[in-house]
Amino acid sequence: MKVVITGASGFVGQNLSEFLVRNDIAIQSLSLRKEWSIDKDADTIIHLAGKAHDTANTSADEEYFKINTELTKKLFDQFLQSDIRDFIYFSSVKATADTVDGILDEEHVSDPKTPYGKSKLLAEQYLLSKYLPESKRIFIIRPCMIHGIGNKGNLNLLYKVVEKGIPWPLAAFENERSFLSVDNLNFLILQILKDKNIMSGIYNFADDDFVSTNQLIRIISSISGKKSRLWHIPVKLIIFAAKIGDKVRLPLNSERLKKLTESYLVSNKKIKKALRINKLPVSAEEGLVKTIKSFQSK
Repeated sequence: MKVVITGASGFVGQNLSEFLVRNDIAIQSLSLRKEWSIDKDADTIIHLAGKAHDTANTSADEEYFKINTELTKKLFDQFLQSDIRDFIYFSSVKATADTVDGILDEEHVSDPKTPYGKSKLLAEQYLLSKYLPESKRIFIIRPCMIHGIGNKGNLNLLYKVVEKGIPWPLAAFENERSFLSVDNLNFLILQILKDKNIMSGIYNFADDDFVSTNQLIRIISSISGKKSRLWHIPVKLIIFAAKIGDKVRLPLNSERLKKLTESYLVSNKKIKKALRINKLPVSAEEGLVKTIKSFQSK
């Protein structure tokens, strides 16, 4: 089996490529930065390349649509003109919802608020709007926050806070979030590649269990040998301080408080049902422990 991967040099791309090679799958990296064309003898295209969400909001909106939407359209058009069987597009849960009430599943009516989410959703809509021959399949993957060894995201920032002994002052907020270990991501993609009976469609990728921020801090504390410093300051007092921050530009304001304390729960039941599995190989806590331990060597 030969698989073409775009974005193979990124965190997910490197991990996935190495994993598939270990499982006797030939990998061909495709850069979309300059002139390009796909290998029409391939069996699958995995489209990882894209412009990631800029949390600092410094990117121009049109960059998201140029890269995430228009490039995806061009790649998919070439796929349709080829004999390649499968197209796996990595979208994001942010293509359907920036905030979640309850547990997010694939039936959620999409309403993204950011240019990033909107550009991903437009790409999804284009893929689903095209006629797909019976011999082909299209998988739209919506992962939640991906982590693993080599990842330099928010988990690393939280690790540094805990390691320095800085207290977590928002422990009174009992939020929970979904994470995705890159090991589980690799496993799911391999199963899709191997199983020719899985139906085309949209699939959420997430670990089986939800993890609270307080639980995450306890895990980090245990690994780093630090005492958990969870401050249960009354919620009303924190909200009042955030409202003051809205007016006088303090580090904590209402928007930042919401981001730090909101829950974002993602269901992975659809993909597990499609693959006929009960649970993923790596538990949410096992995956987080592996990632956090990797920070110690940096």
